[in-house]
Formats: sequence, structure tokens, C-alpha cells
Amino acid sequence: MPSVAQKSPSVDELKAHFPLTIPIPSPLTHPELLRPQDLHREEDLLRNPQSFRAWWTAIHSAREEYNAQSKLEGPSELPEEIATLLGPLATPFGRLSLQRLTHLYEAALVQFPNSFKLWKSYLTLRMSFVLGKLVVKKRAGGKKKFPEMKDALEEEMEDLEQWEGGLNGFIGWDEWKSLVATFERALMWLPKLPRLWLMYLSIFFHPECPPVISHTHARRTFDRALRTLPPSLHSRIWVRYLLWSETRCIATTDVVYRRYITVDPSVTERFTARLLSPTTGDPRPLEAAKLLLSLARKASRGEYVSPEGKSPYQLLGDWIDVVEKFSDDVGLDVDDTIESNKAVAEEEARQTEGSGMPVEPASVEGKLIRMAGPAVPVSADGKALPPYDEDEDPCSNRKLNIEHIIAKDGFAVYKDQAGRLWTGLATYWIKRGEFDRAKETFEKGLATVLAIRDFTQIFDAYAEFCESLISAMMEGLEGEEDEEDAAETEKELDVRMKEFEELMDRRPFLVNDALIRRNPNDVQEWEKRVALWGEDDEKVVATYTQALETINSRKATANLHRLYVNFAKFYEEGGTTGQAEPDLDSARKILEKGTKVNFKAVEDLAEIWCEWAELELRHDNYDEAIRVMQRAAAIPKDTKINYHDHTLSAQTRLFKSLKLWSFYVDLEESIGTVDTTKMVYDKILELRIANAQIIVNYAQFLEENKYFEESFKVYERGVEVFTFPISYEIWNIYLSKFVKRYGGSKIERARDLFEQALEKCPPKFCKSLFLMYAKLEEDYGLAKRAMSIYDRATQVVQDEDKFEMFTIYIAKATENFGLPHTRPIYERALEVLPDRQTAEMCLRFAALERKLGEIDRARAIYAHASQFCDPRVNPKFWTEWNSFEIETGSEDTFREMLRIKRSIQAQFNTEASYLAAQTIAARSGTRQSDSPEGATDAMALAEKESGKGTGFVAAKQTALHPPAEKTNSTQAPVGNADEIHISDDEDM
Repeated sequence: MPSVAQKSPSVDELKAHFPLTIPIPSPLTHPELLRPQDLHREEDLLRNPQSFRAWWTAIHSAREEYNAQSKLEGPSELPEEIATLLGPLATPFGRLSLQRLTHLYEAALVQFPNSFKLWKSYLTLRMSFVLGKLVVKKRAGGKKKFPEMKDALEEEMEDLEQWEGGLNGFIGWDEWKSLVATFERALMWLPKLPRLWLMYLSIFFHPECPPVISHTHARRTFDRALRTLPPSLHSRIWVRYLLWSETRCIATTDVVYRRYITVDPSVTERFTARLLSPTTGDPRPLEAAKLLLSLARKASRGEYVSPEGKSPYQLLGDWIDVVEKFSDDVGLDVDDTIESNKAVAEEEARQTEGSGMPVEPASVEGKLIRMAGPAVPVSADGKALPPYDEDEDPCSNRKLNIEHIIAKDGFAVYKDQAGRLWTGLATYWIKRGEFDRAKETFEKGLATVLAIRDFTQIFDAYAEFCESLISAMMEGLEGEEDEEDAAETEKELDVRMKEFEELMDRRPFLVNDALIRRNPNDVQEWEKRVALWGEDDEKVVATYTQALETINSRKATANLHRLYVNFAKFYEEGGTTGQAEPDLDSARKILEKGTKVNFKAVEDLAEIWCEWAELELRHDNYDEAIRVMQRAAAIPKDTKINYHDHTLSAQTRLFKSLKLWSFYVDLEESIGTVDTTKMVYDKILELRIANAQIIVNYAQFLEENKYFEESFKVYERGVEVFTFPISYEIWNIYLSKFVKRYGGSKIERARDLFEQALEKCPPKFCKSLFLMYAKLEEDYGLAKRAMSIYDRATQVVQDEDKFEMFTIYIAKATENFGLPHTRPIYERALEVLPDRQTAEMCLRFAALERKLGEIDRARAIYAHASQFCDPRVNPKFWTEWNSFEIETGSEDTFREMLRIKRSIQAQFNTEASYLAAQTIAARSGTRQSDSPEGATDAMALAEKESGKGTGFVAAKQTALHPPAEKTNSTQAPVGNADEIHISDDEDM
């Protein structure tokens, strides 16, 4: 048990130590303030009372002495919990030091009452004795200019002062009051210094601050600071003011935030978050919802930018979230909503009726004009301010008409977010328990949305609502004890289940409705709509009728004519199942109606007429089918109408539709007469809309009916109308038909036709015509004329065909006149053909000369061709020449061949050609050695193949002895691989 001497002091005993600084201590009232060692300091201050340095030095020395002594001073003799309450004043030394320093500062302030430095040091000292030791936070770099209020609040929250220890507000009430009085005296002398105000305001955040000071007095002090300081410094005060208000009751927070929002609405979102989740008290969602609605409307008008980076739609989404979460507190019930909607509709009707009246200006140069009726508020720049709206007034207790607000601020502005808006509105009614109203909302949403994304969102929410409602009813049915209530619940459950099943069945139709609303001119979606009804003929007819009435023909998608055709087939086939009687009259009426539609494409209109004619053909009404096509193909008086002029209607341009005429002529060929068919073909040619296929078909039709000359006339008309390359095909058919028909009986006429065809024929297409012409002469004319035609062909055809043409020419000359007559052809070919083909032709020419026994001429041809053949690219030529010399040449001619080969190799041995040759040779796998030793290797290969020594056969079949072998086989190293080496024997 503790003894009586060790008993903890009571609260009254602790309070007996105070006040320490009230009144201000002096040597007269507190003799212990001055010590003998302080007399010298006091004398100096008495001699120099106006010297700030003397006072500041004395104060500085006294504070250093206190700091040093406090480190040597032991802990307080009081118990720990008592010392914690007293903080820095727990020891007698601390209390005495406070009085001594207070006496010194007060004496200095008597001399220098306007010194900010002195006041700041004094207040800091007094705060350290009352508030405790300030915790200094480390900063990473200095502060930049004052940020936006959102960031400033977050930064200031982190930078709020924190203290270790501190004087209890109840025990040390006198010292807290004395500290506040000191601040008030300092601000009396220096009211415009923001640093003193911030120091003063910081004490209100101390946890030990007495409530009398930290509540009402603090609010009044913040207000006095705002009134005293200039507006440019208000932001520094407001940051502290808002943070302080958040730690107090919700009423104080509301008052402070509302005052600041009138100046800067950027903290409204922070305020609404506080209203929805306050630290004390109940949430106030109605006020938060009105603030969010006001922000969303201002943001949509461009008058507000969210510091959180939220768009106007996101702000409206936040409002919807509040409405969904606090539906009972925010919105009106069903009856009030209906009445409010009626009132809004009546008001809009009155405004619409009065909209035709002239509107007088509300102001001129920012000054209001007093007219009849209430004045309209305007801003400083003369723009009219938005009228007062009770839905945006957070002070009003009237609840919101959620349906009207979502319609006005949601659907009318954010048409692409209809899914979220409808589901939000339905969720609002679900939270209020108004399930029927929620169902109506879902149905309205499904009936109005345009995008599949919005439809899917609403439908999924609708289905989830139905499932959850059915599940809740089933759970309630399990615990139901009353049989009557259970029967009613089962009945209602059956109704809900049936509605849910119908909803699932209606989904394809609802999707189709959404797509058709998005684009009423989408033909494919209307076709899908028809297919969805299946075998319900009444719905199919209604859908077709609605589609044809709704679709704008100039804006419709592709295949609009198929709607008319399919609708007509529906009646023709007796409905979708085919069980009803075919109604041809209705089908004809539909097609008749289709022929009057101004389609975007003339081909669609032509398709309608063709389908109508086919309808008549399917039912053996051949005369009626002809009459239909005659109506469609009626030619107007003015035939100079431009078929591609889309400003004209499709009916005006229909007579130039080739599809229509093609079907018409096919119909005449099938069931008409030859004369009527010819008449239709002639009209097509007169309108100048025929293509090559029409020409060929017409001529073939005449040919089948034994009108050969007329068919040839049609071909002639075709080649007159069309140019190459189209006329080339017509000429081919025409000439082949003519030759087949007359053969050689009308050779002169055939020659004239060929000459006409070749007159304007470009080189690209004339090859086959020349061959056909030459064949005609060979079969029915003169061989000499055939050769002249071949000769002309070699001069006219394009370069790619010349080699083949020369080949045919040579073959025909050989066949008709023998080999010797081909020499001039070969010679001209060598002059005309490109280098690559010249080498090949030379090989053939040389082979001809060898057959004729002209070895020297063949050798000369090889020598001529060698200039076009790089040994590294074209080894075949040199191999063939090498074989020729081995078989027919001599040693001298063989050496001449080698010399020519080396010179040609040197000629091609430029950088570009060398690289190209090496690349090509590497690909073909026939790369040759660059060394002249290759010639020796070729000779060795020839000796090996013959199995004898080196032997040559002269042109006169005289054998020559092989030359003596060289005694000196040693050769000097080759310095240049491309150098041409000629032996001594060759020089001789």
C-alpha cells in the first residue's frame, strides 16, 4: 500500500499550480523570477531599453540557458499519468522557466510591440509550454505555389502540426486561456500577418485544446481571419477552415462548406462524400444528390470542371448511384411522381404555346431592364444566369422527381448511354419496392433504345430482376403458414413465371425492334423480322406492309426490291406454309406497287419487272409476261437521257437497263418469234447499250435460224461499236464463223475482213489474227501470200511474240520451200530479236547450216552469237560450240573459239555484269571458273570422252596429227584472274 506521502495529488491540487502567466509575472509579484546572476542583464536593459539587439541577446541567452538546464533536469517527481496531464509544466523548473521567459518577453514587447520577430518567438515559446514539443516532418523539396483546393486539402492534411505531450485542457485551462489572450494581443498589433493567424489557428487542432476554445471561439477566429486578411490570402485560411470543420459536428461542416462552395465549387464532390458517409451523425443523401445534380448540369453547360477529372456523364452517374442507394430518402413515390410529371407536362405545354411571343432582352451592358414580370438575374458580363431550380438547392427539403430528371438530364443529353440510365431508373423503383413501376420502366427502355449494347444491358437487368423476384417469392412461399396467403402467393408466382418465360421468348423480337429503330431503312432486319414470325401469316403480312410503308427507298440498304419480290411470292405460294390458296392478284398488285418505287439503283427496278414476268411464266401466262416486259421496256421520245444521272428517277432511266433488255430478249427467244426477237435486239443496238455478249448472242441467234448474212452484219456492227480489246473477241468469233461458213468460196471478202481486223489491232492482240489469216491462205489461197502474212506478222507483233512468230515462219517456209529459203528469215530474225533470243536463234541457224554442210557459215554464226552469251551465264551455248569444233573444226579454229571466249568473258567482266553473272550461275549450279585454265579443262574433258589423244577433224575430212607436247609444263602464277592469256602458238 502506498504511503500518505506518496499519494497522487488531486485535480484541485494540480490546478493550484495555475495560473502561471495570469497576471503577467513580475519581480514584485514573483520574487523568484530574478536571480543574483540576472542583475547584470537587468542593468544593461535598463540602460539601453530601446536597443532591440540587447533585448534579443538577453532573450536568446535565457532560452539557451533554459534548454541546457532542461536537459540536466531530471524527470518529474509526479506519477507518470499526472506528468502526462501537465506536459512541459510537470516540473517546478518548467513552471518557473515559463514565468521567467514570459516576464522577459513581455518587458521586451513593451518596448517593441510591432516586432513580428519578437512576437513570433514569444508565441512559439508559449506554444511549446502549452502544446508540447512540435514534431518536425521531413520534406522532400520545397513547396510550390498554392495548388488547387482539392490537392491543397490533401497536402495540408499531411502537413498538419503534431505535438508530443501538451497541457491538459481542463487542468491547464488558465494557461490555454492565457495563450489565446497572447495571440489576441499579437494580432491586435499585427493583424495583417498571415503567419500569426496560421500559428493561432493551429492550436485549435491540438487534441488537448479545451472545447470552449476549439469550437465556437475557433469558428469565430477563422471568420475574423477571413475578414481581416486580403482575399489573395484567403485560400491559406480556407484550407485550415475546411479541415477544421470536418473534425466538428455535421452542422458546422455544412455551414463552412456551403460558404466556401459559393466561391469555389471544386470541393463539392468532397463535401458530398462527407454528407454520404459522415464521421458523426446520419448521412444526408438528399442534400448530396442535389449537389451532384447541380454539378452535373453545370459541367454539361461547361461551367464546372471536376478536380477528379470526371466527365459530366460520370457526375450524373454518381448522382444515379446516390439515387439507387438512398431511393427512399431522395426521390418521390409513384403517386407524387405521376402528379409531378403531369405538372411538368402542363408547364412545358404552356411554354410551347407562349414560345411564339417576342422575347425582350434581360439586360443591356450588365444592367437589368425593368419590364413587366420578375427581373431576370444576369452575370457581370451580361449573360443571363440560370433560373432558380429547387432540385439544385441543397437547403430545400423537397424530394426529387427522378423520372423527370433522368429524362431531362439523361436521355436528352446522353443518348448513347440509355442502357445505364434506364437500368438506374428501374433500380430506383426496385429499391422502393415498386415492382410494377420497375417493370414498366424496363419495358419502356427495351422499346426505345437504339444500340444493341444498351439493349443487352437493360434486358440482362430485367431478366435478373425477374429471377430475383421469383426466387424471393419462392422463398417466402416456403415459410408461408396461412393457406389463403400461400394460394395467393402461388397464383402471383405463376403469373411472374409466365411473364418471365414470355420475356425470354420475346428477346429475338425485341432485338430486331431495336435494330429497326436504329435504322428503319435496314432491309435485312425487316427480312429477319418476317422470318421471326415463322408460319404466322397475319403477322408476316403486317410486317411486310409496315416495312414497305416505313422504308425510304432513297435511304434503304441493299436489296430493297427483294422485299417486294418476297412479299409477292408469299401470296403466290399461298402463305408461308403453302396451304392457302395462291392469290396472284395480290402478288401482281405488290409488284405493280414496286414498279412505282424510286429505287436508288435502276437494276433493282428492272429486277421487279423481271420477277413479275417470271411470275406470269410460272403460271403459263406467256402473253401476259410479254406484255409486262413491253411495258417495262417502253422507250420514251427523249432517248438522250444519261443512265448514270442519279438526279433522275429510276423509272426515267429504266429503258436503258441492260438487265431488263437481256431478260426481255431471252423471253422473246424462248416464247416469241424470230421477228419479235430481232426487233428487240435491234432496239438494244439502237439504244447503244449492248455489250459484246449481246452482239455474240444476237449473231448466234441469227445463225441458228439460218440468217447467216444478217449474223455477219451484226458482227460488223459490233466491231464498229467496240474498240480493242473488246472488238478483238468479236473479230475472233466473226472471222472463224466466216471462214467456217464460206471457206475459200469468198476468199477476197475474207481477205478484206482480215485486213480490216488487222488495221487497228494493237500488237498485243494481232498474233492470233495473223495466224488465222495465214491459215486461210494456206488452206484456200496461195502459199506465197501466206508467207508474206507471216513476214508481216514478224514485223507487227509485240516483242514477246516475235521469237515464236519467227519460229512458225521458219517452220512454214521449210515446209513449203525447203531449208535454203529460211536463211533470209534467220538473218532478219537475228537483226530484230533481242540479245537473249538472238543466241537461241543463232543456235538454230547454225544447226541449219550444219545440215546443209556449210560448216564455215555455221562457224561464223557461232562467232556472231558469242557476243550475246556470257560464258558464266549461258554455258549451254559455249558447250555446243565446243562440241561443234571438236567434231568439225581444226586446231586453229578451236583456238580461235577459245580466244573469242576469253575476249567475251573480259567484255562481260564489269562489276555489275560480273556480280549478276555470278549470282545467276550460282542459282543454276553452273558456275564456271574465272581462270583461263577452264579452256584446258574443256579440252581434257573432250580427250577423255574420245579416249584418244587430241585430234581434230577438218571440214574436208582430213586428219591432222596432234601437236607436240610442250616440254616445259611449268607456268608462271597468274597475277590477274581476268587477264587474257594467249600462248605462243596462237601468236604464230
